Amino acid sequence: MSRLQVLTDAQWARILPLLPTSDGKRGTRLHDHRPVVEGITYRYRRGIAWRDVPAEFGPWQTVWKRHRRFAGDGTWDRVLAVLLAEADSRGLVDWNVSVDSAINRAHQHGTNLTRPAQVTGGRIELHESAGRAG
Repeated sequence: MSRLQVLTDAQWARILPLLPTSDGKRGTRLHDHRPVVEGITYRYRRGIAWRDVPAEFGPWQTVWKRHRRFAGDGTWDRVLAVLLAEADSRGLVDWNVSVDSAINRAHQHGTNLTRPAQVTGGRIELHESAGRAG
């Protein structure tokens, strides 16, 4: 496997049938999905910007557009659902979840609680704003 090949042939053989084809459709033909899908995977694994995707995966615009198209039409959701179901049926998925509730803060405006007028400036503040707007 090369430095830029991120999927094995077995992994690709499993994903390929789940991807859409352009057979029988008008317009631009979807070229080989493998370099584009590997470019998307490479980008997420490395945590890089779309523009920094190596040219070996094709133009970064193509990689981004295909990712956006697949995200919009539900392709990624279907791929994940099928692969997750297969892994679960083989007992490869551990459904135990650990949640840490140490700190979870919300911004003061993220709450739905009202605050007393003394704290916010109350009615006077509202009237001053209305006067400036007029």
